[in-house]
Amino acid sequence: MTEHTAPMSSTTPGEFADEIRKELKYTQGVTTEQATSADVYVATATAVRKHLVDSWATTQHDMVAGSTKAVGYFSAEFLMGKQLLNALLNAGLSDQFYDAVKELGFDVQDVIDSEYEPGLGNGGLGRLAACYIDSLASKGVPAFGYGIQYRYGIFKQEFDEQGAQVERPDYWLANEEPWGHIDYNRSQRVNYGGSVVEEDGKKVWKPAWSVRAVPVDYMVPGYASGRVNTLRLWSAKSYDEFDLLAFNKSEYVDAVKPQIAAENISKILYPEDSTPQGKALRLEQQYFFVAASIQDAIRVF
Repeated sequence: MTEHTAPMSSTTPGEFADEIRKELKYTQGVTTEQATSADVYVATATAVRKHLVDSWATTQHDMVAGSTKAVGYFSAEFLMGKQLLNALLNAGLSDQFYDAVKELGFDVQDVIDSEYEPGLGNGGLGRLAACYIDSLASKGVPAFGYGIQYRYGIFKQEFDEQGAQVERPDYWLANEEPWGHIDYNRSQRVNYGGSVVEEDGKKVWKPAWSVRAVPVDYMVPGYASGRVNTLRLWSAKSYDEFDLLAFNKSEYVDAVKPQIAAENISKILYPEDSTPQGKALRLEQQYFFVAASIQDAIRVF
């Protein structure tokens, strides 16, 4: 395996501040004077991503070209944590970031605190998977992590008026999320149910219904390795999201039933499975991301 060393970026604090200004203007649509700390966070994340893209592309090329072995890691959850400081460190831009944000007139901690932690896991399994995919990148081993982009992957814990602990949904995607890249052109079809019939002497599977698995890619940069691996999370979408005829007959709920059924698959991590419906949904989830990931690996390689 070829060793790679990632030198500290030669970008100066002033140059990085200019990059953030450009992202504020062209990505966020605001001036520095109009911007909030959250705007600066998104602009900084977008800017640092561009510093990692070349290494990301090289890592993927090496895998496809067969010049190195690659690892595929499947997990039902990835608890990656906040990504800004890690990306800055691995891009060699940590010091420049602190100086650039101060130059722009913002409090560094306010910008850091604007990042919302992705709710893609809720325990040791998710953290372990995140550590594996991160350490593979730092060791210079090209790898793909495969999982599900849950809309509600974790939950908030609160106390009600009686002092009992209650769970609330944590919609982490409610805020602007600059790290994931959605690619509808690389979606996979995942089929369910149906029956096997014979056609021209061959057994053919006729699925009862299908779900579109849409990949959302996250960069996983390694420390001082030059490798940027990929965490590919699947979001479930319907191929028939909207029934216009039903809607025009004022059957509004029926008009979006296929969309609801499909999106339930990637709605929540570990749905309640004390009922037959809950058990079925869990099985659909597991099959969904495994089937999509295997098809994707075959496509890639």
